[in-house]
Amino acid sequence: MKIHREGYRILMLAAIVILLINLLIFRLTGVSEVMQVLIPAISLIIFLFMLYFFRSPERNILPEQGVIVAPADGKVVAIEEVEKSEYFGDKRLQVSIFMSPLNVHSNRYPVSGVVQYVKHHPGKYLVAWHPKSSELNECSTVVIRSSSGTDILVKQIAGAMARRIVTYAKVGTEVTQGDELGFIKFGSRVDLLLPAGSVVIPSLGDEVRANITQIVKN
Repeated sequence: MKIHREGYRILMLAAIVILLINLLIFRLTGVSEVMQVLIPAISLIIFLFMLYFFRSPERNILPEQGVIVAPADGKVVAIEEVEKSEYFGDKRLQVSIFMSPLNVHSNRYPVSGVVQYVKHHPGKYLVAWHPKSSELNECSTVVIRSSSGTDILVKQIAGAMARRIVTYAKVGTEVTQGDELGFIKFGSRVDLLLPAGSVVIPSLGDEVRANITQIVKN
């Protein structure tokens, strides 16, 4: 299983902390035979979960014009027309994908093009499926202009558990559909803002996968 580079440092620190805690418990307290088995087992489960969270499966795709793919793994929790003040200032169709701690958390570019806008916004940490999380939570916004001249906005949104948003995008950079846009650590949400009138393929409640699920196909 390939591990995402964002996990290397955290996993190393977690392994050290877990090991130290186990050593202290066994050296400084009287531990029963049952706990001698249970404590290491629980520690191993916690570490394996963290290892699983930072997995990074290979999903290479052939970029396709006229197709917008999912920027993240997760469940579609909103498909609605919204009035956006940031960057656009007009009506857009918003597709929101909730990423549980069990989903792959690497975010991908939904289209090929040139990055026009990147901005980080401090904010709250409401649960990621909360309707107001798009507006109130800490987030990072990226806009890509496709070869057809269409601007697509991707918003990485922190959740109650997610306290670290990583965005690799830089203004003026040419990017390819499917390449890594960033990473959100421990539960989150990604919003995709499309031109009004876009026909979305997934339905509310559907599970989508980054680089695999088509969101719009013209």
